[in-house]
Amino acid sequence: MLDGKKVLFSGMQSTGNLTLGNYLGALKNWVKLADEYECFYCVVDEHSITVRQDPATLRKRARALLILYIAAGIDPEKSCLYYQSHVSAHAELAWILNCFTYMGEMNRMTQFKDKSAKHADNINVGLFAYPVLMAADILLYQSDIVPVGSDQLQHLEITRDIAQRFNNIYGDVFTIPEPYVGKVGARIMSLQEPSKKMSKSDENPNASIYLMDDRDTIIRKFKRAVTDSEAMIAYREEQPGIRNLIDIYCACTNKTSGEAVKEFEGRGYGDLKMAVGETVADVLLPLQSRVAELSADKAYIDSVIKNNAEKAAYYANKTLRKVQHKIGFPDRVRG
Repeated sequence: MLDGKKVLFSGMQSTGNLTLGNYLGALKNWVKLADEYECFYCVVDEHSITVRQDPATLRKRARALLILYIAAGIDPEKSCLYYQSHVSAHAELAWILNCFTYMGEMNRMTQFKDKSAKHADNINVGLFAYPVLMAADILLYQSDIVPVGSDQLQHLEITRDIAQRFNNIYGDVFTIPEPYVGKVGARIMSLQEPSKKMSKSDENPNASIYLMDDRDTIIRKFKRAVTDSEAMIAYREEQPGIRNLIDIYCACTNKTSGEAVKEFEGRGYGDLKMAVGETVADVLLPLQSRVAELSADKAYIDSVIKNNAEKAAYYANKTLRKVQHKIGFPDRVRG
């Protein structure tokens, strides 16, 4: 608890370009959570370097992501928006937690296996210990809840295991986080392979709508979206492409799937694709305009980066110092 509110932690990696799936599935909902929770939203740049990054590109994308957080409506006066790399406590706590995590636990992490297969030429220790740094991210802020998708649930479970193990030895040091079970954002699938989630790392540029795509690009991608040969607009598992288009349309218009199906009754797939493309373009235009405004205001963004890093470091260091004292590190001499 912080100032009478439960603490919520989440973050996104500063690699690739955010997609419509990231926005409708997570970012849009983060905006609403600040009234109910004390929110820490991290630009996850330390996790990003498990894969080799171009330094200039990584810096540029980290800043662009923080700007997107604000452009989406997250108020940096109410929620803490910061770079992971600007709060050294993340790396310091991760090292300590490594010493309370077992090899067998890490060997069971499915994401390590998946990413190792994709990056066989760079299977590094950081990739292996990725979940421990994620545990440090969460535990530093005494987070009560963490919004996680099904692909990250295993990492939250290991975070809970590590925290409970530490607490069993040293007392109630860490809050044991729970998965966020509030309103779930829309699950947006690939436009080319609707059985897979829309991903910013997809090699097919037509599979994802990126938040900064222009109107013509958005509509063109929707026109190319995979559907089927049934020529019937229905919301059912047997038509994953059509179901995905309806999900996107409903997430952007707040209509139900039943209302959407009724609206397009008797019309063709082309009409549906065009309508969804135009709706998405209309939704993203204000976001893109706000990004342009914020990007031009260097002094403001720099002040957000500085002030929020100081706020995050204050709370993170409170936890870190307690941990360091518990395990026997010498206390720091003040004054």
